[in-house]
Amino acid sequence: IKTVKNVMSIVKADKNVTVIRIKSSSGDQCSHLGAAAADMPPQISAENCYKLLTKAKSEGAEGAKQRLYRYMSDHYLHVLRTPALYGRLTAGEREHILARRMEGRKVLAVAESSEVCDRAESRDNSRPQSPMLHAPEDHNHRRWEVLTSLPEEVPAKGSGMCTMYNYLFVAGGIRAEGDGRSRASDRVFCYNPLTGLWSQVRPLTQPRCQLRLVSMDGYLYAIGGECLFTVERYDPRADRWSQVAPLPRGSFAVAHEATSCGGELFVSGGSLFYRLLRYDSRRDEWEECPFNESRRRSTDMVARRGLVYRFDVDRERAGVNVYKYNTVVKVWLGSESFPLQNPLPFRCAVLEDRIYCVNRSQTLQFQVREQGEGFLKSSKMWVRFCSRPSSMWICPMWLGSYQL
Repeated sequence: IKTVKNVMSIVKADKNVTVIRIKSSSGDQCSHLGAAAADMPPQISAENCYKLLTKAKSEGAEGAKQRLYRYMSDHYLHVLRTPALYGRLTAGEREHILARRMEGRKVLAVAESSEVCDRAESRDNSRPQSPMLHAPEDHNHRRWEVLTSLPEEVPAKGSGMCTMYNYLFVAGGIRAEGDGRSRASDRVFCYNPLTGLWSQVRPLTQPRCQLRLVSMDGYLYAIGGECLFTVERYDPRADRWSQVAPLPRGSFAVAHEATSCGGELFVSGGSLFYRLLRYDSRRDEWEECPFNESRRRSTDMVARRGLVYRFDVDRERAGVNVYKYNTVVKVWLGSESFPLQNPLPFRCAVLEDRIYCVNRSQTLQFQVREQGEGFLKSSKMWVRFCSRPSSMWICPMWLGSYQL
């Protein structure tokens, strides 16, 4: 059995869309170094950065000052955890280095993993491999490209993934141990697209698989998991996870989907009918949201401008139902049904006025505008993923212009 783990992304600049794949490879993934880190002056570090910045300011060395700001932007998490540096920056400087991380071309990162059988090699000699990539049509300047590789240590199944501060985080999951048993993982991995580096952050307070990982207001939230109602929050400045209010008892054994909207978490779940829970971080409380007409499990759920969009794939009618929940007035706004030629479940992410819906056979674009909503007819970008994938995640990122 081979474990195949890949991450891909769609890069959007102006009206052109490019797609980038993060493939798997063997070896020590956490030592992966990108071009952005290679051209940084080696003498700069989080420990001496503020001293060098003070010197550059006093000497009027604008070039040196900008290089230091770029270093702090590219290594933002490390800077954030260094009180002697981040604590002495002005509010304007803090905003500046964070804003620089969001410059460049917008990207949708897609990670997927699976176990595939290889008859040519034994199980003992199997190594992670990349999937075959089908070149998409070029009429919209779209293509799939390699971005990075998932570390071998990342479990092939049950992990949660999201982005925060333009870092990609992968948490939890389930992996096979040497004794043949499968155990949940508490490890958390972090990828920095501006340096090409993978690293690990503080582990979860308890192992989780089938969890949902969501970023909100500068924190990560690890929500539930298989037979878990607990929720924990990660503070990147303190590099610490702490428990918050758990999911209500009797709500659901596994959270289906989760998203954040307007400073609140929304988690869906249920078996006999659909339920939606809302978490208020200020009060540290969960509450039940109004029910809606659907009795199906949603394929994904995303948020945009005060609205939570829920997508239900209907295989029997070969279509997808889109539901909207207004988080301000707390009401469902009805649903719309759209035909879908290949009604397979997909993962979603929002970029500007579009919701990208990706599965193993196609990428669809659901346009969200005041004058109308719906799937774009010419939005399909065909790709070929691994056979029998175990999981897939999609989330937005930014790549600096010097990387492309």
